[in-house]
Amino acid sequence: VVPNLHYGDTVLSGCAIIVRGQPRGGPPPERQINLSNIRAGNLARRAAATQPDAKDTPDEPWAFPAREFLRKKLIGKEVCFTIENKTPQGREYGMIYLGKDTNGENIAESLVAEGLATRREGMRANNPEQNRLSECEEQAKAAKKGMWSEGNGSHTIRDLKYTIENPRHFVDSHHQKPVNAIIEHVRDGSVVRALLLPDYYLVTVMLSGIKCPTFRREADGSETPEPFAAEAKFFTESRLLQRDVQIILESCHNQNILGTILHPNGNITELLLKEGFARCVDWSIAVYTRGAEKLRAAERFAKERRLRIWRDYVAPTANLDQKDKQFVAKVMQVLNADAIVVKLNSGDYKTIHLSSIRPPRLEGENTQDKNKKLRPLYDIPYMFEAREFLRKKLIGKKVNVTVDYIRPASPATETVPAFSERTCATVTIGGINIAEALVSKGLATVIRYRQDDDQRSSHYDELLAAEARAIKNGKGLHSKKEVPIHRVADISGDTQKAKQFLPFLQRAGRSEAVVEYVFSGSRLKLYLPKETCLITFLLAGIECPRGARNLPGLVQEGEPFSEEATLFTKELVLQREVEVEVESMDKAGNFIGWLHIDGANLSVLLVEHALSKVHFTAERSSYYKSLLSAEEAAKQKKEKVWAHYEEQPVEEVMPVLEEKERSASYKPVFVTEITDDLHFYVQDVETGTQLEKLMENMRNDIASHPPVEGSYAPRRGEFCIAKFVDGEWYRARVEKVESPAKIHVFYIDYGNREVLPSTRLGTLSPAFSTRVLPAQATEYAFAFIQVPQDDDARTDAVDSVVRDIQNTQCLLNVEHLSAGCPHVTLQFADSKGDVGLGLVKEGLVMVEVRKEKQFQKVITEYLNAQESAKSARLNLWRYGDFRADDADEFGYSR
Repeated sequence: VVPNLHYGDTVLSGCAIIVRGQPRGGPPPERQINLSNIRAGNLARRAAATQPDAKDTPDEPWAFPAREFLRKKLIGKEVCFTIENKTPQGREYGMIYLGKDTNGENIAESLVAEGLATRREGMRANNPEQNRLSECEEQAKAAKKGMWSEGNGSHTIRDLKYTIENPRHFVDSHHQKPVNAIIEHVRDGSVVRALLLPDYYLVTVMLSGIKCPTFRREADGSETPEPFAAEAKFFTESRLLQRDVQIILESCHNQNILGTILHPNGNITELLLKEGFARCVDWSIAVYTRGAEKLRAAERFAKERRLRIWRDYVAPTANLDQKDKQFVAKVMQVLNADAIVVKLNSGDYKTIHLSSIRPPRLEGENTQDKNKKLRPLYDIPYMFEAREFLRKKLIGKKVNVTVDYIRPASPATETVPAFSERTCATVTIGGINIAEALVSKGLATVIRYRQDDDQRSSHYDELLAAEARAIKNGKGLHSKKEVPIHRVADISGDTQKAKQFLPFLQRAGRSEAVVEYVFSGSRLKLYLPKETCLITFLLAGIECPRGARNLPGLVQEGEPFSEEATLFTKELVLQREVEVEVESMDKAGNFIGWLHIDGANLSVLLVEHALSKVHFTAERSSYYKSLLSAEEAAKQKKEKVWAHYEEQPVEEVMPVLEEKERSASYKPVFVTEITDDLHFYVQDVETGTQLEKLMENMRNDIASHPPVEGSYAPRRGEFCIAKFVDGEWYRARVEKVESPAKIHVFYIDYGNREVLPSTRLGTLSPAFSTRVLPAQATEYAFAFIQVPQDDDARTDAVDSVVRDIQNTQCLLNVEHLSAGCPHVTLQFADSKGDVGLGLVKEGLVMVEVRKEKQFQKVITEYLNAQESAKSARLNLWRYGDFRADDADEFGYSR
């Protein structure tokens, strides 16, 4: 009989042992050896779940001590065995010796000598082995060892407990103190059966925070291992099976315990990860008491080396340069509650999304009023708080960005809009993870991923922990309180509201504001926190290069340096807290005034950086001196807007004002519309025939292809055709879409406005577009007069003008340009009388004094007319001179 050299692997009972060979390229083969000629007690067996009538069988006396004796002696030790006989069923009987050969300790004899096994009866007692066993047994009896001692051995029978009444309570009662245990069985790399001592609970322990590949049970009862399942199982088995260990009970999952197994040689959970036999799992990683970060680091170690289950692993940022993975950048803008725009050292801008978090969103069926446009910042609960938290913490500050993953672009589906590629990163400032701070305040939630989805934050566990805290403390989104509501009025572009609000702002002096949007270098959208409203704000005192604009019929290119000016203003004030002084407003409901950032006046800064020129309207302001000296310095450098500046002996005021003679070249026009603020629209008589021809062709075309009612979906700013009350179609522009029944349109060839249902609109054919014939109605205002502020007085003036000139031909001369539209004088075609002067004579309007030399003659004529109206106490003057000494008439009006 040739002895075989193996390792003791498992002790099944006092007389059955499993041995294993040396591993070669995979788990080694196992053999069960039954000890010849002796018998030890049977260990307890649990009744099979499939047989309802079967009963659990308990330990036989002295069976467990026999198993323990062998376990302590053999597990992991080198043994050698001889096979003496083999039954037809394949059971092998033989002898086992401790050590490399048969000279070692004979295990069967040791068991008998300890009184833990008996010699099988009926053996021929004339061979040396039998004789030796006989002697051992006699010695044990004489010494009253083991089963030969007094009593029936009932104290050696374990009271095994296969189920736990209240697993949660059981786990908590151990307070995460290590519990002594023996690992009885290894199901797969991360799930074992353990015998908890000293109370003999037999429990299934799942390793907290990880999962190994498993064996899938097929329908026919066979098992198929996932890749590396067998290797992972052997890794755990060879280290832990039947070893004395300590287990920290961390949580429970049904009857299964989540825990960490400690062995003098290390922590199996971390080892499995480090060797690439397991992956971290989110659902249980939070209970791992030694810190999720340890597990993630071990997993990272295996991933980087592509060990085993990670053999095909590609890191989410594998194709990024190191400098693109980690960098410091300056925050320029907070886009919403989970994205920021940063400026890189290269000067480029980049949008960064915070990894693994989701901003607040509308829950349930959208309760939004269909006619009202959703304003996410104010209408989605907690969106404003989240944005403000980020804005106050980050704007203008340097942050550390660590890119976690790039989310590829995704096309639109029925429910989800298309997304462009997103760079998702962990952003920290002063060591604080911004996403974690947001989540812990309940201002964002954490995205849940599929287990194998690696596209996530590198600090995912901290985010989950922060969310758990926020839920527990009822913070923000998790609060049971009423959600904060932000009723923010948008006054921008609403002339009526702006008018009511103007005196209030003027009196307020300096008001606090947050810059919400920068349209151009000198045009901004502001949020006024005290008044909770949004306004459009124009910087006073400067002329900033105009940006590109899409005007009816042509794309107007931006003036040089308009983009630089916009960028300058953006970098300086976007989303910053600023102070504003409102001085006046324009006809479109935009406020005009001064803006201060950190004590500096933005108008002055733009002039200083040669991105704007001083406008003559600044003369009256207290900032005029600083504006002039800034402009002088900028002119000297001859940069940007002053690049082609030649010093001129005469101070120029405005290009149009250079002529020292007033030019009077009147051209015939047809007045089509007069507005409530006394502006008027005219058509050029010379191109009138072209318009008539276009209208005729267009109407013939419409008659032959009438528009399908309701087929046109109007969008703001679009050109279309609209059916006027006379039943005819005209060219129009959509100014506002309030609802399908209320579309505000502007008739581009006539200047009138109307609110129509979309059914009275249609698509404008390219053959009749503004490229073929530009919009024919041009807007003008009267020069040299001031329209009364009082509504009634203004209506009187408008009525008079409508009576005199609407739908008549007049002569028009452009006197000077101004913000908004050119200012002109109009003459009646027949009498050549000045319409504006007529209004002054009637006492319906006041004179606007202008200082330019070329206007002095006209202004004198106007002032004389005003004096005579005053003497006759006509209209405005019926109660005498109502103006204070500081009225606009004595300075420049704007």
